[in-house]
Amino acid sequence: MPRTTKALEPVKQSIFERFAPIMLIAIIVLTFFVGTLWQKVQDLEKGDKTLAAANNQPTQAAPTPPAVDISQIKSLFTNDKLIKFGDENKKALFVAVEDPSCPYCSIASGLNPELNKSAGSQFLLVKDGGTYVAPVIEMKKLVDAGKASFVYIYTPGHGNGEMGTKAMYCAYEKGKFWQVHDKLMTKEGYDLLNNTVKNDKAQSGTIADFLKSAMSATEMKSCLDSGKYDSRITEDVNIAQGLGVSGTPGFFVNTTRFSGAYSWTQMESAVNTALGI
Repeated sequence: MPRTTKALEPVKQSIFERFAPIMLIAIIVLTFFVGTLWQKVQDLEKGDKTLAAANNQPTQAAPTPPAVDISQIKSLFTNDKLIKFGDENKKALFVAVEDPSCPYCSIASGLNPELNKSAGSQFLLVKDGGTYVAPVIEMKKLVDAGKASFVYIYTPGHGNGEMGTKAMYCAYEKGKFWQVHDKLMTKEGYDLLNNTVKNDKAQSGTIADFLKSAMSATEMKSCLDSGKYDSRITEDVNIAQGLGVSGTPGFFVNTTRFSGAYSWTQMESAVNTALGI
């Protein structure tokens, strides 16, 4: 037995000596790895704290639109330059600030059901199985019944609606506003304004031809080419800004503001209050 032990001792020493450098290198690498990992953890913790601090910073609130009083709304109905139906003495006064090239204006008009469908279930029309009731149609019903008044104002909510707006002014002077308005609010009208006309005055014949079922194409083109309503665009925008409306559509029921394509069901309470129902 003593001989066996003595024989093994040199072997053990030889193995240790052989692997000692490798073990030392492994320890150094492991130490480096642990140190690197620890630094990354520290960096991550620092990043999390920075992110948390950023998330806790107060965000700047959107500016509150100016209050609008009833005298300001009524004054719109005494402005002979504006498109309006009814007078300031009705109990319910509707103001629609729109851009005929704006998708949500088409949605609020209810005459482009494909667009309503594409915008989400909350805009799906009742006739298509949804719950959305287009407000402009309901406003017109009350105006036609003599229970309310309506004024239309343009502001560039989408950017391609100038020619369409001038066409509506041309139609208004001929008693054809709603016919032209409704035609422009269809899918075809929306596509025409946004993909073909694009505020190009040279396209007066194109838009006149598109609207010929609503109004004489000759009269429409002549009116558009005259430029008689070019300045009206700027005047409308100034009025809209005075009401605190910068996006479209923007609606008022008397002094109650509805910024966006609200469903009529969301406006009805304000309407009933105005009518004394």
